[in-house]
Amino acid sequence: MESVPVGEDGTTPGERVIQATVALDGDGSVIAQARHRAADFLARVQSVHGLPVSQRAMDLTQLVVSELVTNARKYAPGPVLLDLRIVGDAVEVVVWDSDPVLPVARAADAGRVGQHGLEIVMAVAQGFEAQREPVGKRITARIALADDPGGAVTGLTPQ
Repeated sequence: MESVPVGEDGTTPGERVIQATVALDGDGSVIAQARHRAADFLARVQSVHGLPVSQRAMDLTQLVVSELVTNARKYAPGPVLLDLRIVGDAVEVVVWDSDPVLPVARAADAGRVGQHGLEIVMAVAQGFEAQREPVGKRITARIALADDPGGAVTGLTPQ
């Protein structure tokens, strides 16, 4: 995890973004690996940087990571890049894959089994964006760190 200066992503000059990036390649175990990375990242954000992280934010972040990485592994060949970053009072989950086709949420269908991942992400995220890249695409979901102004936390005590 590192803290880096930022500029063109909507942050104010001089503001620092806490982030962690990992390349994921391989079988279905990368999905569990991605969820664990997300949980570890948010735990360190809380314990090292002293930022409030609600249990809801912890759970939703792992859910979003799981859904986005699952979709990337299912529909795009090659590795997946997972970038987790704290921007302001939110965590951004950014997933890059090699497929340039942007995802589209399907209409509700009570008879459909599966393929609800994107709908779930869009329902729980504070913000959602899909962008084509020179190679592939980048999906970004934004999740609030705290549920309330007091910032109910996950139980980890900042040290």
